[in-house]
Formats: sequence, structure tokens, C-alpha cells
Amino acid sequence: MPHTIPPSLNTAALLQKYGLRPRKKLGQNFLQDPNILEKIVDIAEVSEEDTVLEIGPGLGSLTRHLAARAKKVIAVEIDSWIIPALESSLAGYANAEIINKDVLQIAPSEIISAPEYLVVANIPYYITSAIIRHLLENKPRAHRLVLTIQKEVAERICTPEGKKMSLLALSIQVYGKPEIVAKIPAGAFYPPPKVDSAVIRISLYDEPRIPTVLLDDFFRLAKAGFSQKRKNLRNALSTGLRLEKGQCESLLHNAGIDPRRRAETLDLKEWGELTEYWRKKK
Repeated sequence: MPHTIPPSLNTAALLQKYGLRPRKKLGQNFLQDPNILEKIVDIAEVSEEDTVLEIGPGLGSLTRHLAARAKKVIAVEIDSWIIPALESSLAGYANAEIINKDVLQIAPSEIISAPEYLVVANIPYYITSAIIRHLLENKPRAHRLVLTIQKEVAERICTPEGKKMSLLALSIQVYGKPEIVAKIPAGAFYPPPKVDSAVIRISLYDEPRIPTVLLDDFFRLAKAGFSQKRKNLRNALSTGLRLEKGQCESLLHNAGIDPRRRAETLDLKEWGELTEYWRKKK
């Protein structure tokens, strides 16, 4: 169904009008290129039936493009100083709701009543992993996440199994399949960031790849394993779990894993088997 593309915001003029400056400590780099904003909404496949959660709307550039297509947009903004400017940008969009809170301090269930929803956001780079983990580990989980993040972090998240995995990649890939779907030049932002950006799309599985009953133990093991990445798993788990090295060696052997391997070399299937043996041992 055709929709009206919102007129572009003049970011610099709007900031000046409200006596604002981008706040570095909040990672405020405002995405303002209308073509890229439209592309992000396309990638997210936003329809008129969708409820969308946006984190860090800033001045509302992306929010307006989302509201032009979605049934409802819930925009969570931590910066109280920017709220008046955001409200003025969204004055013509009755389906956009602003919540002035820290998204890490609220569960999705507190602000979203729809049975299914999407997350589409240009999230602050300095808390990328915290936000993603928060969204994935709390219910209800979104059907799909489309996030603009630092390119280097996006590449790490999308590391294929069999390559050197990070704890962040493992933590996300247990819930869904991530892929880089667009690159964004620094000039599309105001002010331009010093790093390149990318858009990732995470399509969530109906159920996590590790059984829900094992997830707490899985994350505890993974965090212990990655806590000292240069050490082999036997030593890293011994330190992280406060166990004798012999116990860790036996645990790893039972799961069919060489104790001399490092955490980054294990795939999700191996972490799952290790978690099952760890649970039985407990």
C-alpha cells in the first residue's frame, strides 16, 4: 500500500532551535539521510499491522519514517533534554508514543501489549551488546530486529560458526540468525561518527537453539569460557566456575571437547552438549 515519505528534518537547525548539542556520552549521532532511513524501514518489512519498538529515537528522523508505515511506534528515549524537540518532530504522527526512560531498566512487557512486534533502531554504539542482550533475554521477544550499529561490531556478531566466535556472536546466534544487510557512510549522520556503520537484521527463531531450561547454565559456561580468551577451556572454566582443573577436564572430555581448545573455537552445538553435561554434574 502506498505511503507518504516524511519530509527530511534539518537536524542542525532543530538542535539550534532547542538549544541542544549532540551528547557524546549518549552516543548521539543522528541518522538523517532520507534514502537510508527509507531503506532501513524497507529492510525491516514494516507494515500497517506492525508495532515497532525504537530505541534512542533522538530527534525522530527514523521514527517518522516508521510511523508513516506502522500501526504503532513506541520510541524509548533516555535523554530528557531532547524530548521537546522529539515531540515537535512527531507532532503529526498520532501513532508514535514517546517514553522517556532507559530501555535497559524496563522489560518489553511493560511497554508493549502487542503479541508480536519489531525492533528498528539506530542504537548507541557504546551499549550495543547490552541493548541486544536485554531485548533477547526478556519476553516478549521481538519477531525481528533491524539495528544500525558499528560496522566492526556487526561483523563480529555475524561471524559464521566454524570461525572465531565472540561471546556477543554466540549470545545472539542462540536466539536468531544475524546478517549484515546494508553499510552506511559516516556522512549520513549528524555529526558524522568516527567509525563506519552497518545495518544488521536478526531474524529470531521460534525457540532458542539451546533449550530454554538450559539457557542460564549455557550463559554461565560461555561467560566463564570467554572470561580469559587466551587460555584454554580447561583453565578458563576452572577460573570462571571456581572448579578444580581436573573436574573441568573431565567435563570437557565427557562432552567430546578437547580441553586444550579455546572458547572461540566451539560452535553452538558443542556449547549445548557441554551445558547438558554441566547440568547433569550439578
